[in-house]
Amino acid sequence: MQVTQTNADGLKHEFKVVIPAGHLEEQIQTRLVEVGRNARIPGFRPGKVPMGLLRKKYGPSVMGEVVESAVNDATRHAMDEHKLRPALQPKIEITSFKEGGDLEFTVAVEALPDVAIMEFGGLTLEKPVAEVTDAILDEALQRIAAGREKTEEAPKKHAAKSGDVVVINFLGKLDGEPFDGGKAEGYSLKLGSNTFIPGFEDQLVGAKSGDDRVVKVNFPADYGADHLAGKEVEFEVKVTELRQPVPATVDDALAKELGLDDLEALKKAVKDEIERDYAGLSRAHVKRALLDQLATHHEFPVPQGMVDFEFDGIWKQLEQDREQGRLDPADQGKSDDDLKAEYRAIADRRVRLGLLLSEVARQNNITIAQEDLNRAVVAEARKFPGQEQLVFQYYQKNPDAMNNLKAPIFEEKVIDFILELAKVTEKKVSLEELQQDPEAAPAASAADEAKPKKRAAKKKATEA
Repeated sequence: MQVTQTNADGLKHEFKVVIPAGHLEEQIQTRLVEVGRNARIPGFRPGKVPMGLLRKKYGPSVMGEVVESAVNDATRHAMDEHKLRPALQPKIEITSFKEGGDLEFTVAVEALPDVAIMEFGGLTLEKPVAEVTDAILDEALQRIAAGREKTEEAPKKHAAKSGDVVVINFLGKLDGEPFDGGKAEGYSLKLGSNTFIPGFEDQLVGAKSGDDRVVKVNFPADYGADHLAGKEVEFEVKVTELRQPVPATVDDALAKELGLDDLEALKKAVKDEIERDYAGLSRAHVKRALLDQLATHHEFPVPQGMVDFEFDGIWKQLEQDREQGRLDPADQGKSDDDLKAEYRAIADRRVRLGLLLSEVARQNNITIAQEDLNRAVVAEARKFPGQEQLVFQYYQKNPDAMNNLKAPIFEEKVIDFILELAKVTEKKVSLEELQQDPEAAPAASAADEAKPKKRAAKKKATEA
């Protein structure tokens, strides 16, 4: 086998490979002998089939196997000989081959760069932290109580107002004729909830128990049922009952409704949950600041093939957002050339950070343990109460889905490793500051930056 490097331009390398015909023939003969041991051909015992007959029957398929194996082996040899780590699958082109002749092909590959990693002890970071004050805790408890609000029958002369629940029978008519789905009895509707067609609830304000009303509304132009979209209809409404909200009290009874012993236990549980949320925000901020500093301190060439792949994913998502009217306000009015320049810079940053974190992991033997994956699967399962077993089965049967869980776990472990070495100090901030910063700052992780949302914030990351 002859391997000749024909080009070396930065991370791009090209090779010409020639595999002698004799070597290929030797591999073909060996493979045919292996096939012949188990081949079942009428008139011959396994292992006794003549080579000529084997070649005639199995030659083309064996030739394909041998050529594929030879190309792969030669490509690996070229990479190993020149100490290259391919960034993407090498591009192989067979330039000359026919039976009985040499096999000639070219290999084009972009290699991963050598990454010189800084001393992480030189990093200084501030971690914003906010206190869970009594006011914040009380507000959270009041929200819980509001969510368990009950109602009681209103006095007979009470006129319905926003927040009340009217129990109604209704019949909808289009051009004087009832339409499908426009009828119900004993329907409980909370006024002000905006769950009905716009304008319906407003026309029941002031109604009393026993009242009959005719409600006229226009269905929205984009309503799901074509025969009703944009049409004016009438509803004959009978108010059968009127109920007023009774606010829940933050007390031991509320705690017991939620499965806790008493109010103190409820306060502790709520405070713990808020503190976990705050910790997540704090983590996101310090992680974002860390990645900004890493991007600033590490300059190295990145494989353009990886950047192209990353950029293509971003651009496809942007075009989908534009078609669906969800384009980021910061991008509206900009030319495609300007947008492409900005997002290619973001793609370059993502690839650079990804390669850096991977190299940190490689040099420090950071790996994902099975218990890490198990915890991630359990966390996913908890998002679907009552369907946990289905979630477990899904990940067991779908290796790709399991692999998708690995990337964020891997990144978090690398980030943890770096933060352990960096100098991190806490900075007291208000809740408003803790909540506002994530919206105005670059993405918190290399993986997060692959997501299309909040692009305006991500563009700032490229300016660091």
